[in-house]
Amino acid sequence: MTSTSPNGSLACVGIGITLGSHISPLARSHIEKAEVVFTAVSDGIVELWLKEMNPDVRSLQPYYAEGKPRPQTYREMVEAMMTEVRAGKRVCGVFYGHPGVFAWAPHRAIKVAREEGYAAHMEPGISSEDCLYADLGIDPGKVGCQHFDTTQFMLFRRNVDPSAWLILWQVGLAGEQTGRRFATGPAYRQVLVDVLLRDYPADHEVTIYRAVTLPLQAPRMERLTISRLPEADLTMSDTLAVPPGRELQIDPEIQMRLSALDLAPALD
Repeated sequence: MTSTSPNGSLACVGIGITLGSHISPLARSHIEKAEVVFTAVSDGIVELWLKEMNPDVRSLQPYYAEGKPRPQTYREMVEAMMTEVRAGKRVCGVFYGHPGVFAWAPHRAIKVAREEGYAAHMEPGISSEDCLYADLGIDPGKVGCQHFDTTQFMLFRRNVDPSAWLILWQVGLAGEQTGRRFATGPAYRQVLVDVLLRDYPADHEVTIYRAVTLPLQAPRMERLTISRLPEADLTMSDTLAVPPGRELQIDPEIQMRLSALDLAPALD
C-alpha cells in the first residue's frame, strides 16, 4: 500500500454495447459513486449520458492521434487513470461492452493498481460476443466456437476446427502490424482469404457482423462468400462469423471407451 494515497481505488466497468440498455446496476453504481470518471467511448451522446450520472467525466479519446502508435495511447490512458488513483480518489474507467474483452488498458490499469496496493475491480458488461450470439442465433455449445483476433489468426498457424464456428474479431484491421492504423485495405483482406482457404472453400458463406450501439439501429448481418471479402466495406468494429464447413466427426475409440463405462455398473 502506498503511504501517500491509501484510499485511492479503481473500477473498470463495461456499459454494454447498446446505449442505456445493457448497463448493470453495479456498473451504474460505480459510475455514480466515483470521484473521477474516465471514458474510452468515442460517442458524444454516450459521454452526455454518463455526465447525467457523474459530473466529472473525462474523455480518453484525445490520447488517440493519427499516426500515433496505439500501444502508446493505451499506456497514456492507464497513466491518466492511475494519476488520479494515486491522488487518493475513487476512479471509474468506463468502456464499451465488456472492459476485459479486446481492451488492453483496463487489464493493465487494474494490474498496476493492485501491484501498487490499491483496490481495483473489473465489472463485466454485455460484449459484442453476447450480441452476436443473440443476433445471429448461434449457440456456442452446439458445435463449439473458436475466437481469434483477425491479425493474430493470420500471423500464427492456428489449429482451426472447421466443424465449429470460427469468429474473427476486428476484421477491418486484418493484417495490421504497425499499431498506427485503424483500417487495412483489400490486399490485406486477400491475405486473410488465402488463410481461410486452407480450411474452407472459396464459396463458403460467412457473415460480417456489427452490433448496434443505439436502440433504434439494426445490427449489420451481411452475408457473402469468403472469396468476396476483399471487396467488402469493413471497419474495426466489424466481426467475421464463419459457420462450420463440415460435420462433427466421431472419435470411435473414445466413443467405445465411454460406452464401456456406461455398461460397467450393470456388470457389478
